[in-house]
Amino acid sequence: MEFVSRAQWGAPASSPAAALTTARGVAVHWLGATYTPRAHTQCAAYVRSVRASHLANKAEGYVDIAYNLLVCQHGSMFEGRGAKKRSGANGTTTANANHYAVCALWAKNSGEAPAALLGGLRDAIDYLRQRGAGTQLTGHRDHRATECPGDALYAWVRAGAPRPGGSTPPATGGTTTYTVKSGDTLSGIGQRLGVKWHDIATANKITAPYVIRPGQRLAIPGKGKPSTPAPARPKVSLARLVAAARTDPPKQGTPVSYAGARTVEEALAAEGLLNRSLADGHFGTATISAYAAWQRKLGYTGRDADGIPGKASLQKLGAKRGFDVTN
Repeated sequence: MEFVSRAQWGAPASSPAAALTTARGVAVHWLGATYTPRAHTQCAAYVRSVRASHLANKAEGYVDIAYNLLVCQHGSMFEGRGAKKRSGANGTTTANANHYAVCALWAKNSGEAPAALLGGLRDAIDYLRQRGAGTQLTGHRDHRATECPGDALYAWVRAGAPRPGGSTPPATGGTTTYTVKSGDTLSGIGQRLGVKWHDIATANKITAPYVIRPGQRLAIPGKGKPSTPAPARPKVSLARLVAAARTDPPKQGTPVSYAGARTVEEALAAEGLLNRSLADGHFGTATISAYAAWQRKLGYTGRDADGIPGKASLQKLGAKRGFDVTN
């Protein structure tokens, strides 16, 4: 790992950004639409240009380059604001207070990210974790409506930011283990490892609504093992769910008006949007607030993010969390 300090790339030795004593994790970014790959001798100058553009952005009011660390295509790590400093890049005050920001010097037009870049990003994540960052790993798009860091890099983030050349599960037969990371789903894990998601669920005795938690260790059956029939997915009626959301719920502990509400609440809890203790089948104000947060996460605003489920947003939640939507 090559670490390029602020002084080495031409910035003041320390950042004037506010101090950050603790962080839940790291958010990964990219540059956006365009970036031209270049010789390594030109990377420091490019980082200086990023800082200059941020300082010139009066609308955002940046006090320094917005990122904590930047990683070039050659795998070198450039110190931005650095560790123990609050980010300015994550899009919201809360996200900047809770997550460091690491930017890949890469963009939509640049093609597939090289192994050196991915390795450098992994180094940057480890560097910040060694200095107190928590284990949450997110993409910029998890904090606001944006394409950043692009589909390919985001998929790598969702896979846990594996170091290039890392180990893979056995090709046939046998069993390996996988530690669940923030944002993981059974279907996503299965796609990455080449194993049917319902085989993973069966091997670990996970039933509907198929909730998994960061830090949970899963047994991953080998690809050669016989497949089990896919368990029936829960079905949620949009009409009945909307009716439940528009009706004052009965007191906690009393029979629920529609059991499908519990399925949706469990999914919102798995997304980190609803306290699991409130997933009781009563679609009350806490659930409406949580669903509104899900709608905003999808990019909806105004009346489209009022907490009353719509078909498109509910289908996206079901696709991610293992239930089907009916009329």
